[in-house]
Amino acid sequence: MVREFNRRDVLGSFGGAALAGLAGCISQSGGDESFEARLGVLLPLTGDLASVGKPIRDGAILPKNVIESGDAPITIDQRVEDSQTDPQAAVSTAEDLVNAGYPMITGPASSGVNMQVTQESLIPNGVVGCSPSSTSPNVTTLDDDDLIFRTAPSDALQGQVMAQVGSENLESNSASALYVNNDYGQALFESFNGAYEDRGATVETGVAFRKEKDSYTTELGEAMESDPDMLVVIGYPASGIQIFRDFYSEYSTDTDILVTDGLQSGDLPGNVGEEMSNVYGTAPLPSGPGNDAFVQQYEDEYDRSPGVFNAHAYDASAVLLLAATRAGENDGDTIKEEMRTVANPGDDSGTEISPANLIEGIELASQGEPINYVGASSSVDFDENGDMKAVSYSFWRFDTSVDGNIEQVSTVEFGGS
Repeated sequence: MVREFNRRDVLGSFGGAALAGLAGCISQSGGDESFEARLGVLLPLTGDLASVGKPIRDGAILPKNVIESGDAPITIDQRVEDSQTDPQAAVSTAEDLVNAGYPMITGPASSGVNMQVTQESLIPNGVVGCSPSSTSPNVTTLDDDDLIFRTAPSDALQGQVMAQVGSENLESNSASALYVNNDYGQALFESFNGAYEDRGATVETGVAFRKEKDSYTTELGEAMESDPDMLVVIGYPASGIQIFRDFYSEYSTDTDILVTDGLQSGDLPGNVGEEMSNVYGTAPLPSGPGNDAFVQQYEDEYDRSPGVFNAHAYDASAVLLLAATRAGENDGDTIKEEMRTVANPGDDSGTEISPANLIEGIELASQGEPINYVGASSSVDFDENGDMKAVSYSFWRFDTSVDGNIEQVSTVEFGGS
């Protein structure tokens, strides 16, 4: 029988001299052996988020390919696992990664999964997590010992963006909402509700729904009963297909619908069987200094354009790998100390690193030189909570006449100090 060992138990079994010898083997300071960074990737390849989770996975694993395509001073042991868009399954899989000795993880994706994985697995085991798409405001206030980061912005901001475009662009004065009954849906609905009412508009009702039901006619009937100017839908593609099929079978396209990042899938109109021309959305917009280089790398690798949160996933993995390289060891408590060192501009003017010169960044990080990673999704500057300081949002709509079925209408900027 094969016995699984907890990473902390294994390290604790070494004596002081053995630990010193181990540190010497993996240190970047003068060792002959190349440092092997160990990166776990935990994202939804099945379940409600599978259609967007797989491209996000592709963004997350791309930095390894870029780094190892050149003469980098490290190698990368990268292990990809499926969260199944399910908190309990994801916690079990995260434990597998922890016990296998992975000190850092790109993911999880959804906030409902991320909150449980971080609290039940990553934080207790001293593993660094960097989510590309977990947007719940509750992530900000986690008691995380500075282990949990994200390249996606908080929905505390997206709620304000939704309220702005709903009242100004869509000229609505009343709204009802359907939202998935998990941390992501509840927190984003509350954020939108407060911001929309602050603008003098009215939220008639908010209806929570369970994922992947066979019918949503009851929930839609409750939301549409007050005849709102706008219907807000907060959820994921697998559920969204049935929600929109039910909507179009009962209601006209005269009602504007506003969705969020979880439903920004170009496959949705085809799966629903409608053009969905009355459906608009908001989503974090990849607009970092390194976005052009990332897009070229992504298209060269996968022969398609990146989608929602793909750039954020690239940045999450890139920053983790840069931090681990600078740390010179596969230890979460050491890696977390280097996250802002490699990502945020410091007093010492460091070399600017982006997807375009990521290999150079790894080289400089291995030498302990100052660097500042500017990413594809944003400038990737972490605040004291591990959140992004400045982000951009896209106001978009479904349009089956354009490539990918999604047209960007405008950009909304949010900046922090």
